[in-house]
Amino acid sequence: MKRIIAVFMVLAMVFSLVACSGTSTTMTMGTGGTAGTYYGYGGILGTQIKTSAGITVNVVSTDGSKANILGIDAGNYQLATVQSDVMAYAWSGERSFESEGALDSFRVIGGLYAEAVQLVTMDPDIKSVADLKGKKVSIGAAGSGVYFNAVDILAAAGLSEADIQPQYQSFDDSADALKDGKIDAAFIVAGAPTPAIQELCTTSDAYLVPIDGDIADTLMKDSPYYTVYNIPAGTYEGQDADVATVTVKATLIVSASASEDDVYNITKAIFDNISTITEAHAKGAELSTENATDGMTAPFHAGAAKYFKENGVTVESK
Repeated sequence: MKRIIAVFMVLAMVFSLVACSGTSTTMTMGTGGTAGTYYGYGGILGTQIKTSAGITVNVVSTDGSKANILGIDAGNYQLATVQSDVMAYAWSGERSFESEGALDSFRVIGGLYAEAVQLVTMDPDIKSVADLKGKKVSIGAAGSGVYFNAVDILAAAGLSEADIQPQYQSFDDSADALKDGKIDAAFIVAGAPTPAIQELCTTSDAYLVPIDGDIADTLMKDSPYYTVYNIPAGTYEGQDADVATVTVKATLIVSASASEDDVYNITKAIFDNISTITEAHAKGAELSTENATDGMTAPFHAGAAKYFKENGVTVESK
């Protein structure tokens, strides 16, 4: 009898150890192209989440915001970085999500940093958005967040796709096409500095075109998720002065089916360790509970809402 009891005790210990070792959560995070900010910053966040929350995050390169939201909806990703405007389209089933309809399979964790709309060119004759008329301009992949940003800005300047020679290219392809002289300008929407633009400005005479004045005013009146933003002098090689533009917000979202405890721990891992993240990536300096919760157009996950409430901010959750 003693031997039988001893065997059962050993088996119980083994099963206990197996159970404990199997409790760690693994998530896949959809980001963006390797030349954009999403991918590198996503890697930093993934490392911090693993270190502080014990949740393994596999960061993958994707086609960006829409692909990430659809990836969460399909169950391929559990976390993703997206543009705040594209998130709004998905939640309401408009614009780039008109064919899919409204999606409610994701929730917000929090806003991360400003995503500047950057109009980059090597053509000295292009000094304003109006100068794009008749030019070959990359406006992002068809239906992407960049595409709708570009269309919005062209419209605010009194132009349409028909007034330019539109090219539907990724960040990487846009940079290559500019270097090769195949296009005249490109819209790139990402946190500044953006690796693709850094390389262009370092190896060529590329520069940023301002998006300001009446164009910015019209844009924000029609689409309130845009805000004004200055890209500081020195952000890129040869940039001697601030460049005025507009911005949307990079936002971290999560599957609605993720557990409240996991999402709470992910949110805490990020917003309790802002200084550590900032040491690894300059965009960490924009992290704050205020920036994370301001202007979101979809509901927060209950786990994120719990963290923000503990830190004095009440948000809508679902």
